[in-house]
Amino acid sequence: MNQQQHIRVVIADDQELVRAGFAMVIGSQTDMEVVGQAGDGDQAFAFAQELHPDVVLMDVRMPGMDGIEATRRITAMESTTSHPNDTPGVHTENIDDTGHVTRVIILTTFDLDEYVMSAINAGASGFLLKDTEPETLLASIRTVYQGNAIIAPSATKRLIENMVEGKLAPTVRPGASGGNEAQYTDPELSDLTEREREVLIEIAHGLSNQEIADKLFISLPTVKTHVAHILAKINARDRVQAVVFAYENGLVRP
Repeated sequence: MNQQQHIRVVIADDQELVRAGFAMVIGSQTDMEVVGQAGDGDQAFAFAQELHPDVVLMDVRMPGMDGIEATRRITAMESTTSHPNDTPGVHTENIDDTGHVTRVIILTTFDLDEYVMSAINAGASGFLLKDTEPETLLASIRTVYQGNAIIAPSATKRLIENMVEGKLAPTVRPGASGGNEAQYTDPELSDLTEREREVLIEIAHGLSNQEIADKLFISLPTVKTHVAHILAKINARDRVQAVVFAYENGLVRP
């Protein structure tokens, strides 16, 4: 990572010990800084407006405004001026009036799976389990900071299982049939090449770009190109929405 890059993080959790633990891990890194600790969604949103952090670690269940609503408000901040670093294909729906992007990582536990779909729709860039390893937490923050999205493989599996079991309803689409008839699939699915489908399946399994490259015996730049094409073809904002697309269209199973 470039030495000039300094990732500014806000931690939002109603448990002080949880915040302190995350702050200790993040504060140990030379390229990261905890700039605020919020005990609820209102404080998290206020910090996002005032401090313009790069990443917010967001708990879901908090008093007052919950993490889902706070995420929705943070990612809805729009710029009234052009961002000097705007490039084609970069979404700016969560760029505030300073031209700064604040991304949100949702902190989940197994008993909060019912909130994950809402968090995806709210614009979260990733999902981590609260008991994740410190190294994974730090790597995920850096990944999201660089404009990518992350989702814990175990959370992906649980999400897929709940979708299949009907605990989380898939997106309702006009003309989609129910009952025991053939599953509805998005028209965009037919736009993907066989290789792009393979890459999408591995994304849905929670693999990183490097892991996909190793598994499919292709180069890392090739994987990045495939991922970019996949996101463009299925109209997905990031890898998290690509995961949703994959299991809604039957490309992955529990």
